[in-house]
Amino acid sequence: MNTVRFILLTLICFIGIQTTMSGQSRTSMTYNIRYANEKDGPDRWDERKESLVKEILFYEPDFLGVQEAVHEQVLYLDQALKKYKYIGVARNDGQTEGEYSAIFYHTERVKNIEASTFWLSDSPDIPSVGWDASLKRICTYGKFKYLKSKKDQIYVFNTHFDHRGIKARENSADLILKMIEEKTGNQEAVILMGDLNLTPDTAPIKMFSAAMQDSYTAYDEIPFGPTTTYTGFKITENPKKRIDYIFGNNKVKFEKTAVLSHWIDMHFNSDHFPIFAQFSIKK
Repeated sequence: MNTVRFILLTLICFIGIQTTMSGQSRTSMTYNIRYANEKDGPDRWDERKESLVKEILFYEPDFLGVQEAVHEQVLYLDQALKKYKYIGVARNDGQTEGEYSAIFYHTERVKNIEASTFWLSDSPDIPSVGWDASLKRICTYGKFKYLKSKKDQIYVFNTHFDHRGIKARENSADLILKMIEEKTGNQEAVILMGDLNLTPDTAPIKMFSAAMQDSYTAYDEIPFGPTTTYTGFKITENPKKRIDYIFGNNKVKFEKTAVLSHWIDMHFNSDHFPIFAQFSIKK
């Protein structure tokens, strides 16, 4: 093989590798893990935590957004998910009291370069209850860089909306969209995920869907799994209540989505099903 031909073939291979890397699939999972409540009986945290971790590790997402996780659960996941670290604080005091909307990230794939939590209220910088909400609610976000890519960066937001406040949920959606615009200028890739306690026909979800893509409806194929994401641990009912979501902005292309309904020894791992999404970052 002459030198010129060898150089040309080398360049072609290099370009092919770069193209593959720039378009490679990324993954995210949102999971309301149900807070540690001893009154849950056979579905209490100690009975399901090992199975839940095995489920997460089987899919091994780049990003895992959890909701309802109290401090003991965050510590357990931090110990059990050995390739992961997390960002986030608890909502009651901004430290360890109350539920987290933590983001676990795969340390062999991404590096965290910015992290913060804000409250869904008129005072987002301090622990506070917003509008007509029944509880303090938060959104945790981080900026991440993919380690094997020179350019791929992404903001990931994770939240848990109030279950009662109508005004609170509308204003929370507006606040998060404004924060996304402020942080990214709509020029960087964004994933937003969480338990929004709302079905797709409600005003806040329509706000998100107008500004971003819902991974569940982002392409023609019907996502794998059931049409509901909440079951209350009941294995014989299908309320068709989709209240958990993964959204992406116009810098994200969703490729696959699944609602994961694993039934282990007559029990679910949580009262919510996780959502798993595969996506790529547009150049």
